[in-house]
Amino acid sequence: MKVHPYLNFDGRAEEAFNFYKSVFGGEFLANMKMSEVPDGDKLSKVDQNRTMHIALPIGKDTLLMASDIMPSAGHVLQAGSQTYIMLAPESRQEADRLFNGLSKGGKVEMAMADMFWGDYFGSFIDKFGIRWMISFNENQS
Repeated sequence: MKVHPYLNFDGRAEEAFNFYKSVFGGEFLANMKMSEVPDGDKLSKVDQNRTMHIALPIGKDTLLMASDIMPSAGHVLQAGSQTYIMLAPESRQEADRLFNGLSKGGKVEMAMADMFWGDYFGSFIDKFGIRWMISFNENQS
């Protein structure tokens, strides 16, 4: 099984993914606008520029994907604390790089540190309101 986190934004999906791309590297596998959907030309100019689907590889078998909601269609973004994206890098150095890059401009909840359960761990909310955990365990790398 593969797990691909899917995020929703209110008009900031492409901005967020350009930021994530600056940290993870790579190229987008998809970056489609609402203007590309059937009858997309009938949407407002603002809605036409919203992201219908964007995908960025962030690991060998993992894609980070997202869409923008469509308030004109009655969609409401309900950001909450129920979802984190947990990354398990292969080294402490990579854990630090990801943590420092993704948390830039956001709010650190728990700085990277050795934890009682054996992991090198930290958590934060990025500048787009997405919650992340970085967890490295030397015995599981």
